[in-house]
Amino acid sequence: MLQSVTFNPGDIVQVYQKISEGEKTRIQIFEGTVLGIRGRGENKMYTVRKVVDGIAVEKIFPLLSPSIEKVVIKGHQKRRVRRAKLTFMRSSIK
Repeated sequence: MLQSVTFNPGDIVQVYQKISEGEKTRIQIFEGTVLGIRGRGENKMYTVRKVVDGIAVEKIFPLLSPSIEKVVIKGHQKRRVRRAKLTFMRSSIK
């Protein structure tokens, strides 16, 4: 059964991802703003962007990946989101 998307572009989310290092596995948290959601059905993917010490990091996560433990919505952008893809945020520092 397909999981429905419960977040939208502009939402601030925490993605809990399982990382395997040798025989051990741990959970790494990636928190950032959702820039966009693309794909359809099982191929749905979303892009999350965060800024660390002035350097921007973007990751693309598949929605139905077995390595994703959970996605927690932390909040929304301060301003109203009027676009489906927030690629203009790449040119801004914040």
